[in-house]
Amino acid sequence: MLTGSRPRIALALLAAAQVVVWGVLYYAVLVAAPAIAEDTGWDEQSIFLAVTGGLVASAACGVVVGRLLDARPRVVMVVGAVASGAALLCAAAAQNVLVFAAAWLLVGAAQSAVLYQAAFTVITHRYRGARRGPLTIVTLAGGLASTIFAPVTAALLDVFGWRITFAILAGLIALVVVPIYAISIEAGWEPVVETRSREDSTSVLSSARFWLLGLSFATMSFALYAVTLSAVPASMEKGLDLQAAAWVLGVIGAGSVLGRVIYLALPHAAAPWAAPVAVGLTGAVALAGFGAAQGAIWMFVAAAAAGAVRGALTLVQASAVADRWGHAQYGRVNGVLALPVIALTALAPGASATIAAAAGSYQALALVMAALCGAGGLLAIRR
Repeated sequence: MLTGSRPRIALALLAAAQVVVWGVLYYAVLVAAPAIAEDTGWDEQSIFLAVTGGLVASAACGVVVGRLLDARPRVVMVVGAVASGAALLCAAAAQNVLVFAAAWLLVGAAQSAVLYQAAFTVITHRYRGARRGPLTIVTLAGGLASTIFAPVTAALLDVFGWRITFAILAGLIALVVVPIYAISIEAGWEPVVETRSREDSTSVLSSARFWLLGLSFATMSFALYAVTLSAVPASMEKGLDLQAAAWVLGVIGAGSVLGRVIYLALPHAAAPWAAPVAVGLTGAVALAGFGAAQGAIWMFVAAAAAGAVRGALTLVQASAVADRWGHAQYGRVNGVLALPVIALTALAPGASATIAAAAGSYQALALVMAALCGAGGLLAIRR
């Protein structure tokens, strides 16, 4: 095993695996959806609903998977990787949209054992107090997944069609991710003796403090993703053409990487609640700026700011449990904390269009979400 003698190699392998699993299990289907609809005649909205269902399944399964990761991380992540590849093959073979949706529910269940929440649990147990740098490295790697796999998936679709493309991507998980998890993830964790008095997980999960913190993160995530994932129609509403609007979306992705780097560089001596409060209030300003921005240059600036806040929020949430309650039962507690966050994030794209229609414009959506993001940040005060 690499984790004991070669921790830097183990971290690099985990980061590489995150690029692949995010690229294959999340971004590839978003790129392939139009091709799937054209080939099968299925409604494109139904395909995206299936993907949303998968994300909700991931959130629900994360509660159980988190507890298992606290005990047997290698088994859980290897089984998750194998299951995700098998589920992707089932989706590739689907002859109707209901079977495709069922297969994507299985993909979602497997995601809970291989994507960020699983990686965060491994890093928190492995590095404990020195986790900030490794968390940043892994999330930076995950941020590259769309840059790499969006064009790769598009090229494969042009040559092979979506079914064979999915089969190739499933093979990539088998050849890359399964071996990485098998050789670089610990079989279990040494017993932990906390240096400070900590509540047990049952007490944590039954506390108002925990649930208000979860509501804070869920609210901020929903607000940030509702605006940033609707950047293309919002930009076109302000007069940008499709190509420029696509660049706005790309700048948001680049900004999220920048936000993670900035987060790593900041001092972390403040009380744990200071970071989520700062993210919520900064996010409110960024989203309001995005709503008010006019012209391509100001749209790019506002998009970079919103993306940076979104990227920082990922790391703030990743550290929240260990900062407050230690790392001994991180997987179980973080799995529950992530449940409303992932579920609301999955609903954000569809909800954003509905809210924009009700409010009269995407500009109004951004302003409403700015207020929601700020409120979410304020919920974290003293928690």
